[in-house]
Amino acid sequence: MRPRLDDKEARSEMLLIRLTREEKLRLRALAKRGKYPCMSDFLRSRVFRTVDSRQISLDAETANQLKSLDYELNKIGVNMNQLSKHMNSFSGYRVSDQDRQLLKQAFDRMRDCLILLQKHLR
Repeated sequence: MRPRLDDKEARSEMLLIRLTREEKLRLRALAKRGKYPCMSDFLRSRVFRTVDSRQISLDAETANQLKSLDYELNKIGVNMNQLSKHMNSFSGYRVSDQDRQLLKQAFDRMRDCLILLQKHLR
């Protein structure tokens, strides 16, 4: 059973729109591809998407610094991937579990930083 919503949150208004059969099929496919439970949720998210998004304003210097940081983190990630591959493929070098764990932690933290930066810069 669904929890009862207060009057401000309850969706009591209805909107009727007319579509061609092809438009309705396309809309249904888009909602399904976006993993929305229904077409109404998909349409609300598309129409009101500016309400859900945040906009960050940066001065030119800060934006350049963040882009530079993004670039450097990406380079570090490439180097870590190359090092990981080398360590895993070179049979003469014994990698301890502690080495693997430290490398994985560093990689995970760097990936999280990179994802955060990319989210705010694009």
